[in-house]
Amino acid sequence: MTGKLKTLLAQKGTLLADGATGTNFFNMGLISGDAPELWNEEQPEKVKALHQGFVDAGADIILTNTFGGNRHRLKLHNAQDRSRELNRMAAELAREVCDQADKTVLVAGSVGPTGELFEPLGELTHEAAVQSFKEQMIGLKEGGADVLWIETMSAREEIQAAAEAASAVGLEYIFTASFDTAGRTMMGIAPSELGAIAGELPSPPTAVGANCGVGATDLLMSVLEMTENGVTADGGQIAVIAKANCGVPRVSGDQVIYTGTPELMGEYAKLAMDAGAKIIGGCCGTSAHHLAAMRTAIDAHTKGARPNLETVVDATGELVNKIAAPQADNERGGRRRSRRR
Repeated sequence: MTGKLKTLLAQKGTLLADGATGTNFFNMGLISGDAPELWNEEQPEKVKALHQGFVDAGADIILTNTFGGNRHRLKLHNAQDRSRELNRMAAELAREVCDQADKTVLVAGSVGPTGELFEPLGELTHEAAVQSFKEQMIGLKEGGADVLWIETMSAREEIQAAAEAASAVGLEYIFTASFDTAGRTMMGIAPSELGAIAGELPSPPTAVGANCGVGATDLLMSVLEMTENGVTADGGQIAVIAKANCGVPRVSGDQVIYTGTPELMGEYAKLAMDAGAKIIGGCCGTSAHHLAAMRTAIDAHTKGARPNLETVVDATGELVNKIAAPQADNERGGRRRSRRR
């Protein structure tokens, strides 16, 4: 499938995705425990203001406010029967902002995990998961999404269910995983496995990659492992995505503070380019101010030598998952196998 994301990648080479949704909404008045997706109806101007800030900062891709927009997550707010409606609203809000930009800005329909465990560990069946994702994705498509952005996944079964739903809905899609557990996802997927997982899907994704996790340094090491092990951005069919948290989160009282400065996120963006990422953005804690620094860094940077562990640590700080450090050093910056936005 040739879609708008693949076309824009071919035109520009490197794309800038947006920053955080939930953590920025907390700064705009969202109360912990409330559903951000309900703001698509209750606070549409705030949702559009966040999108506009990222567009003004130079984003090429805006994610919709629908990360928890599937019926399994919405049931926590008694809104399980509103998935399609809330997703359509969210895509319409993003579409309105992006269509007013003076350049092409794509609307990516954010699709996060269900929060449920699949059989046999839990009760969620493959068929129920596909139906839930499809319901959400139909709403995103109706609202004008250009691409489906399946993100922060940890289980192979959930990636497969979401990809099957995307294929049925008929939109271009990508998927990312969160490598937050000793260099793997919570359910044991290693970065080097994403290419093989993509090859097993009913239709190929335009891109795969990493998002969220535990900080820019660890995420960059995950990207290096992907590109070291066959998920290639240059000359390949599948682009690589890097969407890191804004530094390392620190807990202060009842707040979670992200330590990354605009300067650090600019360095991260340059290293992500050098590591082979073609779509670069920020996750939790990343504001429009951070994103503007990343835009400047990407535009001024000419892709250089592939970084190694020492180069990454010098620029963005120490690894959080220390267990990964020896393997990363031995792999010229890519973890072999040392065994979440």
